[in-house]
Order: sequence, then structure tokens, then C-alpha cells
Amino acid sequence: MDLRRSVLWVVFTMSMIFLYNSWLRYNGETDLFGTPPAHPAHTASAAAPAVPQAVSSAAVPPGTAATAPTTATTSQPAAQLVTIRTDLMEVKISSRGGNLVYAKLLKYESRTEPGKHVVLFDDTANNKYMAQSGLIGGDFPNHETEMTVLPGPRDLGTGKTLQVTLVSPDLGGVRLQRTYTFTRDSYVVNVQNTITNTGTAPVSPQLYLQIVRDGNTPPGDESHFYHTYTGPAYYDNANKFQKFEFKDLKVNETPKKADSGWVAMIQHYFVSAWVPQPYDGPRDLYARKLGDNLYAVGVIQPLPQIAPGKSITTDAKLFVGPELESTLAALAPGLELVKDYGWVTLLAKPIFWLLEVIHKVVQNWGWSIIVLTLLIKLAFFPLTAASYKSMARMKAVAPRINALREQYKDDQVKMNQAMVELYRKEKINPLGGCLPIVIQIPVFIALYWVLLSSVELRGAPWILWIHDLSAKDPYYILPAIMTATSFLQVKLNPTPPDPMQAKLMWIMPAAFSIMFFFFPAGLVLYWLTNNTTSIAQQWFINKKMGVAVLADAPAK
Repeated sequence: MDLRRSVLWVVFTMSMIFLYNSWLRYNGETDLFGTPPAHPAHTASAAAPAVPQAVSSAAVPPGTAATAPTTATTSQPAAQLVTIRTDLMEVKISSRGGNLVYAKLLKYESRTEPGKHVVLFDDTANNKYMAQSGLIGGDFPNHETEMTVLPGPRDLGTGKTLQVTLVSPDLGGVRLQRTYTFTRDSYVVNVQNTITNTGTAPVSPQLYLQIVRDGNTPPGDESHFYHTYTGPAYYDNANKFQKFEFKDLKVNETPKKADSGWVAMIQHYFVSAWVPQPYDGPRDLYARKLGDNLYAVGVIQPLPQIAPGKSITTDAKLFVGPELESTLAALAPGLELVKDYGWVTLLAKPIFWLLEVIHKVVQNWGWSIIVLTLLIKLAFFPLTAASYKSMARMKAVAPRINALREQYKDDQVKMNQAMVELYRKEKINPLGGCLPIVIQIPVFIALYWVLLSSVELRGAPWILWIHDLSAKDPYYILPAIMTATSFLQVKLNPTPPDPMQAKLMWIMPAAFSIMFFFFPAGLVLYWLTNNTTSIAQQWFINKKMGVAVLADAPAK
């Protein structure tokens, strides 16, 4: 078997293995090499501080034995829902606990319900996803406490900010007042909690901020050919970004001590995150299972002791929206990492930066992908040119190699010696076409993750029938053209002398192209552009070197 062809097959196989392996690690799975997830679930400890537990359909923070609410959810009066509308969102705040229980993103259309918008937060029988907060450390107001909604405007209209305030009853000698501040052109909600000691003794409450959701795959993200991560994550300066699979979370997980950080729930293209205000002191970060298909990620923040009649105020940011890197990076250190590129992050981040720069010029994400692909091809031109020249030389001597194989078919040693001598005379390196391909594989994988993960492509049109680069081509035109270019590339390459190997060279693009019929159009557009430029380069080099352009065609 031709050494060069063997190496190419190894390269292709390894690239597929590493691509699949990166997907496993991206989703927190044990990878193909037996390495467990980077941040497995914690082991429960009896000494763990109290964190919210499961009661009814929501999490309730017990704190101590005296702090758990004694009123069952079913016996409480129906909660009042306050609907708030801004230029970017429609949200609903429940009087029960002052929780944010509904968030519709007005700039993003639903994949499963045409004409409707993406609903991120929801609290229904089939969907549980909401932001909660409250106090622990005593019989204090928590996210199950019925609060009074103060009157005020509910529509941002032409204003810059809109505030909604809720006040709890006195519980355990403490009153909690929470104010949500919504800002124009922002997915960041400022949440201010004012805690007042209405009793006769000092109190030392702890504030918890958590996001609760079910473990269901978001509608529209199901695919047999590519997968994206859905689940909790948190970050602190010491341990950096950590994410967790729902299936690995347990009840009574041990929170992690930290002196900084934020918590988030991630899904494809969108994220919700609590970012507490910076302060000097410890905090606890946790990700845990609350009940059947119900999970939480949160932070517990100690507060200063409050004397009778005194109040303290603490602020936090709640982000509910798309994974826009620049927005997230400006909100908190490391928050942009929720858009996780896996082990190719170092390459993917500058590639995405370049894609954004190109888009500012061309104002179309489809053309931006094409320009980016051409720039990458240009950067690798010296390497690809060397590869194509090597393939052209191999193609030119293919008849002589076949003759040697036929001449020495009964003597493998002499055949190898004769082929080595032929390569030496013609100055051909059988591995000359492999190294450039190996070097480019990480770049191609990084670009794959950039195009798969970027919410900017969601709903972004290109031309004619391509109205959403993040969705598959509705008429399968791009995948069909891409498949044709893949077969043309095979035709441009020298035909292996081994019949079985020659058949495999045609089977490979057919099998590989099947996946692209179900990939987002942006990914197919990238691969089609890459194939087309590669064909042009190889065609030009073959003509320049006087080699037959198509495989098995007579040389001129």
C-alpha cells in the first residue's frame, strides 16, 4: 500500500477522532482516551453549608432547622405575575419570592414555533427555568415568601430605565425589599436587595442567588450529527471556568468555597447568569440536583451583621440573553467563557474576533464566512501549495509506480527499493502532502466550533433561500454542491493503485458529506468555500506542473 495514502488515511481518521473527542469533552463526558470530565460533580460532605433544597417544584433554602418555610406551595394563595416589557425582553416577575419566572427574547425567533420568540425563562408544568433569590440563616424571607408588588410603570416605552420593587412581610425580624432595574438595549438586569432588621436583636442573614431549571434539551437543539452543551457552570478566580453535566449532579452536593465568581445556566446560543457584587469575603458556589429532572446552580453570600432598626443593601447583576462575547466579557471576568470552544479556545477566540471585524465591513455573516475562509486559505497557501505540488508529482509518476508494482508484485522488498529510488530521482517526499494537512486540522476544528457556537449567525441571512445560517439549508442545495466539490477533489488526486483503496477514496467524501445535509448552513458554506478554493489551487498547480488535471486523464 502506498505510504503516502496510508498516512493520509491516518490523518483523516485521527482528525475525526479528535473532533468527536472534543465534542465529548465539550459536553462534560468522559472522552475517548478515558479522561473524566475536567470538573466532575463534588462529593457530598456532612460539614457542607446549607444550600437550597427541593420543595414542590422549586428550591427552598432551609438554612437551619428553623428556617424552612412551613407553608406548602399548594396552600399558598395564587401568586401575582407582573409583566415587564423592554425593547429587548418581555419578563414576568412573581410576587411569590420576587422570582423572575419568565423571559422572552424579542430579538430572537423561536425555532419550533414560527412567528414566536425564544422563551428562555418559563415556569409551567412542562418547563422549569427561573431565577430565584432569598435569605437563609433564620426564618427569613426566601423565594417562597409572598411579597407585595409596589405600583409603578411596567413598560420601558421611550425611557432609559424601568424599576420594579417588591417588599416582603417581616419574617424572623427581617424585611426584604427587592428592586429590579431594567435598562434600554441591555440584557443585564440590576437586582438590589435591601435587608432591614425590624426585630430587637442583631441578625446575620446570608443572601443566596440561584438559577433553577429542568434537564430537558432546549427545543430546536436536537441533532444526531452535532451536539451542544446544556447545563450549569460557575467561575471563580482561583479555579476558573467549570461546567457540570446534569446527570453528574447529586442532591446535597458540597458547595465550593470561593472569594469571587459567578454562576450560570448555559444552553446553545443563550445563557442566564447571576453576578454578585464584588466584596471582600468568602462565598459558596454550588451546582446540585433538587429533585426529579430539576437542578440548580447558585451562590451563597454572607452579609454583615445587621443591628436592630438598621438596613444594608447589596446589588447583583442578572444576565438573561444571548451569548454575545463582548457583552459577557464586559459584565464579569471570564463570563464570555460560557461560549465554550473546548480545547481549541486559543485558536477559536482570535478567529471569531477576525470574523466580527470582517462583518463590520461587509455587513453580512454569510459573506463574512466566505471572506474569513479565503483569508485562512491565503495564510496557509505556502503549506497547501507544497502539499498540492507533492500530490501533483505523485500523480505524474503514478503510471511508473503502477509499473513497478506490477513488475515486482512477487517481491515486496525489491518493489519498495525501486519505489524509494524513484522517489529519490524525482525528488518526491511521500509524506510531503501530509504535514500541511496536519498543521491545519486544529484551525479547521476551531472554525467549526466558532460557526457552531456563535449566536450572531442565528437568524442571520446570506442570499436567496438561505435565511438562517445557523439552521440547515431548507432545500439542501449547499450540501449537494459541497458533496460534488468533494468528489471533484478526489478526481483531482492521483488514483491509488490498490483497487480497494481507490474505492475507499470515493466512499470517504460520500460518507462525510451525509452529515453536512443536517449541519447549519453556515458550516456548510465554510466547507464549500474551502473545497472550492482548494480545487482552484490544486487545478492551477497541476496545470502549472504539466500534470493531467483530472485523475486518470492523459497528461499533455
